[in-house]
Amino acid sequence: MRFEELNLDPRLLAAVAKRGYKETTDVQTRTLGLSLQGRDAAVQSQTGTGKTAAFLITVFERLLRDPSRKNGRTLIIVPTRELAVQIEGEALLLNRNLGYSIGGFFGGVGYDHQQALLRKGVDIAIGTPGRLLDLGNRGALRLGDFRILVIDEADRLFDMGFLPDIQKLIAKLPPAGVRQSLLFGATLDRLARQVAARYMDRPAFIELTPERVTVEAISQELYRIPSQSKTGLLMGILKAEAPRNALIFTNTRHGAERLARRLGRAGFAVRHLTGDLPQLRRLRVMDDFAAGRFPFLVATDIAARGLHIEGLEMVVNYDLPRDTENYVHRIGRTGRAGKSGKAVSLACEKFADKLGHIERYIGMKIPVRKATAQLIAEGLSLGFST
Repeated sequence: MRFEELNLDPRLLAAVAKRGYKETTDVQTRTLGLSLQGRDAAVQSQTGTGKTAAFLITVFERLLRDPSRKNGRTLIIVPTRELAVQIEGEALLLNRNLGYSIGGFFGGVGYDHQQALLRKGVDIAIGTPGRLLDLGNRGALRLGDFRILVIDEADRLFDMGFLPDIQKLIAKLPPAGVRQSLLFGATLDRLARQVAARYMDRPAFIELTPERVTVEAISQELYRIPSQSKTGLLMGILKAEAPRNALIFTNTRHGAERLARRLGRAGFAVRHLTGDLPQLRRLRVMDDFAAGRFPFLVATDIAARGLHIEGLEMVVNYDLPRDTENYVHRIGRTGRAGKSGKAVSLACEKFADKLGHIERYIGMKIPVRKATAQLIAEGLSLGFST
């Protein structure tokens, strides 16, 4: 289904088109068919299937329908700071010309900025349970003002022991029937169904059959390489393959910054994206990469989920991810919408122990390619030396 068929507000439709979204995914088709009517829904869907856009489109449509903004005011509860940052970034991109106030509320940072934002008024609040409860107890976050509740990655929230905090938050929200509630999880187990039945208003249960954890259109390759030779090999691969664009993942922000500097010195047009960058700078980097203003982006896992780049040709795991599932999220940035893509992984001694877990998770052995001395030398000839 095309987004034009959903009868969205023209301003939201323009924002969706600017993000490069053309046709709805399965989870978007089934969720939006209910959520745009104001229905509650509990949705089983894997990360990377478009669920973030499904609930954000619902939220923005509700806000646009109500000039007072009261009926669209939304609380989004997530398990981690990283996910809050990712959802906030996607919301800000859709909001670019809509004018709503959006904020992330999580621990690890001071209260001053978050409380100042709440004093001005927030239309969409995205946060972790502990910080949201703390702000509510301080009187800074008026939970009774929210008319939409989204619980994202509910299974992770419950596994991490956040259910009591979520129950306390829900108790301070408007009652079911007054608020609209949406719950998303990779699985809808017995606990998730109990939460939905108790705290939601006649929820619809949407269960999408999990897709293969790897996209068949993605060609996967693995190089075993000592850590001191990784940068030379990477540059040799980029020179030999000459992809139009590539997203390169590291496990740390310092690693991303350092690798981007090395690639830049070798003549590659490159930027880096990490969670500690100021919000506006992150948005500008994502926008410029999506628009093709530079071809290579080095990023931490902040870009593994939710970053939509039309026609991304290559993903490189410069570091194998510590979290097995993140391998799938990372390579899923390419090979989208039926297009082919390539994923290249560099397995050095620091992270090689993750390889077995990854291959068991995806149900296949990743084909190994030889890191030839010539390929590494080709990279080093670009001006970088170890």
